[in-house]
Amino acid sequence: MTDIVTAPLPPETASRSLFQLATMRFRRNRAAMAGCVTLVLITLFSFLGPYFISHTYDQVFPSYVSIPPSLEPRPDASSLQEVMEGVAGRARVDLKEFAVEGQTFTATVTSDTPIDPRTTRYFDRANEFDSTQVVATEDDGKTLKLTGSVSREYFLFGTDSNGRDLMARVMLGGQISIAVGLLASLVSLSIGVLYGATSGYIGGRIDNVMMRFVEILYSLPFVFLVVVLVVFFGRSFILIFLVIGAVEWLDMARIVRGQTLALKRREFIGAAQALGLTDWQIIRRHIIPNTIGPVVVFVTVVVPKVILLESFLSFLGLGVQAPLTSWGALIAEGANNIQSAPWLLIFPAIFFVLTLFSLNFAGDGLRDALDPKDR
Repeated sequence: MTDIVTAPLPPETASRSLFQLATMRFRRNRAAMAGCVTLVLITLFSFLGPYFISHTYDQVFPSYVSIPPSLEPRPDASSLQEVMEGVAGRARVDLKEFAVEGQTFTATVTSDTPIDPRTTRYFDRANEFDSTQVVATEDDGKTLKLTGSVSREYFLFGTDSNGRDLMARVMLGGQISIAVGLLASLVSLSIGVLYGATSGYIGGRIDNVMMRFVEILYSLPFVFLVVVLVVFFGRSFILIFLVIGAVEWLDMARIVRGQTLALKRREFIGAAQALGLTDWQIIRRHIIPNTIGPVVVFVTVVVPKVILLESFLSFLGLGVQAPLTSWGALIAEGANNIQSAPWLLIFPAIFFVLTLFSLNFAGDGLRDALDPKDR
């Protein structure tokens, strides 16, 4: 009797969910991962950066108006000499000696008449000097020796025409632009996907009525709609992304409807209907997941578009108002001063372009990873 030889069983392999498979495909896309890393860095710069700088977005430095970006502290020794001479002239005294050592300055001022010691207040009014005091008096009060501290500031991105730190304003602009872009996109995504999938799947007269309503909203001028909503609800940050999201969902609904019309004739939809699934279950489990690819790509395009729309509203006086700002508003301001102060345009434009490209790369990666046909 021969022995029965049994073949060894294959090793067990761990099953992976659809989400895990999509994550693996997304990680293999180097461009998408680079885009995500860039988006994370820009977000951290915008939201955490203000905690690591000493300037605020609305702080004005009258002595540093439209100065170019620099890694060196402002002012330097020669500029301090000029500022000290100007302060001495306003105080009606003559500057004889001036020296800076570290963060401390010493100066000697003279006059033909006795000098009031309260003249030190003139020096403390300037941004560059602080804690000025008299250390010696000579010639019956006609000569005073002063000392105090020097206040030096760093402006890595330069300053604008009002003397405000551009880096702090770029950070604030990133906060508002990213928040408005994401929130408005979420509003348009939630409304447009549900509306378009329902219209396309049900079809018939309901589809015609729903699409005619979309066309009616398309015919309304965007600015008119914003003005009406501002009149009724007032101007606020929340209203900005609600209004933009309420307009952008029209394109989203038409895209999803077109995808749904193609999907409803597929075999798996007929199988789901034969199994007794309701229309809402089919829309939620089959229609919407299979339209995620184009929707995600569309969202990555909507975000920069929303940022530009917000800038347009701010220009009309319906959006973010000074001293608040956004990347779009900074770019508009920099374009007006491109010849005299090009850095006002360069820095916000760099962050905006990086965000745009990162969103496009991340959107392409998500489309490829979430496409059901690529599983």
